[in-house]
Amino acid sequence: MRILVALGGNALLRRGQRPDAEAQRDNVLAAAASLAKLAVRHELIVTHGNGPQVGVLALESAHDPELSRPYPLDTIGAETQGMIGYWLLQALQNALPGRQVAALVNQTLVSAVDPAFDDPAKFVGQGYEKEEAEKLAARYGWTVKQDGDRWRRVVPSPVPQRVVETRLIRRLVRDGVLTICAGGGGIPVIRNEVGLLQGIEAVVDKDLTAALLAEALEADVFMSLTDVPGVARNFGTPRQEEIARTTPHELRAEHFPAGSMGPKVEAVARFVETTGDMAAIGRLEDAARILEGTAGTIVTPGGTWPPDGMP
Repeated sequence: MRILVALGGNALLRRGQRPDAEAQRDNVLAAAASLAKLAVRHELIVTHGNGPQVGVLALESAHDPELSRPYPLDTIGAETQGMIGYWLLQALQNALPGRQVAALVNQTLVSAVDPAFDDPAKFVGQGYEKEEAEKLAARYGWTVKQDGDRWRRVVPSPVPQRVVETRLIRRLVRDGVLTICAGGGGIPVIRNEVGLLQGIEAVVDKDLTAALLAEALEADVFMSLTDVPGVARNFGTPRQEEIARTTPHELRAEHFPAGSMGPKVEAVARFVETTGDMAAIGRLEDAARILEGTAGTIVTPGGTWPPDGMP
């Protein structure tokens, strides 16, 4: 089968960990071990989050005295694609001797008139006291909003329209190359007034981009892998209940937080509704078991898995 996996940011940088390179590389090695089990028998495409890494690099750029202005978010997105892509590339090459692996820098086309540009809502980077946040906003032209008891930068998160390099990715996959691509949802670009690509200050949700790419590449399975065992009703309450099998309609009837599980649920529901194939949410280390149907939250048109005759 052809499987597209979206690695969540928490799968690469565990909650509470310092964002040091060594810790992240250790996590990438564990990720590669799980992914290699799938790649032995199946075609594999890997995408990944980059939220924590973008926050670190954006902060470094903002405080660099050598810069007259911080690097824009599209450029920082490209930096993180290269960094995480390199870590995954090397780890998967070592885990799968002789297998061809490629890591690409990818652009994701968004609409220049997406409503998200009028109401930035995606938090990036660290939190500040209100007064400091307002000073930074005035200095760098940021928009800031309250996030709990802190204030943080918010940026637009437009809906992905297409991964620009889709044809190239398709060619690599057909040639048997394990492809790492569309990191962080892809570098956000628009078509300018003369039809040329141009980077824009935004971030794209990596799960929505992954679902879009999985459809374009005719993937049989789309997995959103993170650090939780699956989707749960009434999460964090005494009535919490894990969901093992479900349909897009049933999943959409539930309520999930917009900042965490919500985008994953939306992405898997869209993929299943559009393709009629299987999508799942679960832990990275359970990837092989999810495909077997013994772990994770599995979403199909009829709420059943695995199909008859699947080995």
